Amino acid sequence: MNRQQLIHQIKEKKSFLCVGLDTDQTKIPKHLQSNADAVFEFNKAIIDATKDHCVSYKINTAFYEAQGLKGWEAMEKTLHYIPYTHFKIADAKRGDIGNTSAQYAKTFFETLPFDAVTVAPYMGEDSVRPFLEYENKFAIVLGLTSNKGANDFELKKIGNDYLYEKVLSTVSSWGTIDNLMFVVGATQATELINIRNIIPDHFLLVPGIGFQGGSLEDVSKYALNKDCGLLVNASRAIIYASEHENFASEATAIASQYQIEMSKYLSEILF
Repeated sequence: MNRQQLIHQIKEKKSFLCVGLDTDQTKIPKHLQSNADAVFEFNKAIIDATKDHCVSYKINTAFYEAQGLKGWEAMEKTLHYIPYTHFKIADAKRGDIGNTSAQYAKTFFETLPFDAVTVAPYMGEDSVRPFLEYENKFAIVLGLTSNKGANDFELKKIGNDYLYEKVLSTVSSWGTIDNLMFVVGATQATELINIRNIIPDHFLLVPGIGFQGGSLEDVSKYALNKDCGLLVNASRAIIYASEHENFASEATAIASQYQIEMSKYLSEILF
């Protein structure tokens, strides 16, 4: 999926919601846990329940890789079940020397048909470059994250600038708005004005809404641009909305609430 197709879906659905499929088998409803394909069956129900209210799904690969071959198979089946109309993100946080990154890029863009993969930029341009060489695919580079450890490096000053500012300005020169996005945590909303000064036109993947305490209103206020420019992720708040047999209908209700709020903020910008 390319940038214009993503923007079209946002306009059509009046939503910039990304549903995170961070599926932990121990947390899915008990009536599904005895199913031989429990994770996929759960994911399938969540996708059916939320697809009309979101434009993207983010699969956190760690939850699947931890289960070995069975988990990998569940991830593949989940990926192929997601409608072609939805932007598919591998939240894998890869990034290594060039020839290794080339294999990671092949994994997530060829072997698995994801539209985007999250990438760690610490090793520099040659570790990110292989992800940028695919047409209509995106590297989503870690910019400013929500976790406590962001203070250890990302929010340290290098001269007059924070390290994350250096990352954003440097990495944005390696690609374009058509193949680069950035991760910015919702709990860092106060930095979004500054971030938009550095990268005004790139899409931002924003986790941290819901259980982590991020404000959708603040994120929208400070980071929406003329093309929307946001994919706001909610995971646990949606997929674990209920631990009972009504989990899918509860997921629909929460996703719908996000979509309704997002439509209000989208109506305030010019497409």
